[in-house]
Amino acid sequence: MIVALPPLVANLSGFAGMGCVIAAYAYVTFAPAPDRFVQHGVNLAGAALLTVSLLVNTNPASLVLEGFWAAIAVGGLVRAWRGAR
Repeated sequence: MIVALPPLVANLSGFAGMGCVIAAYAYVTFAPAPDRFVQHGVNLAGAALLTVSLLVNTNPASLVLEGFWAAIAVGGLVRAWRGAR
C-alpha cells in the first residue's frame, strides 16, 4: 500500500475508473461523430481514478499501464486543443 485510504474508497474509485474507460470506448465506438475532448477527457479521468485504486491495492504492471493510458489521453487532449484553434 502506497497511500492510506480505506479499501472501500479505493475499490469504488477503481470501479468508477473502470466505468469511465469502458464508457469512453463505447462512446468512440458508437457515437456518430465523437468529440475528442470527451473521449480523451473521460479516459484521463478513468486512468486517474484507477491510479487512486492502484495506489492502495498496488499492482505495478497495472500502475505503469495507467501511467501510459493517462499520457496518451493527455496527448490526445493536446492534439484536440491544437486542432480546435
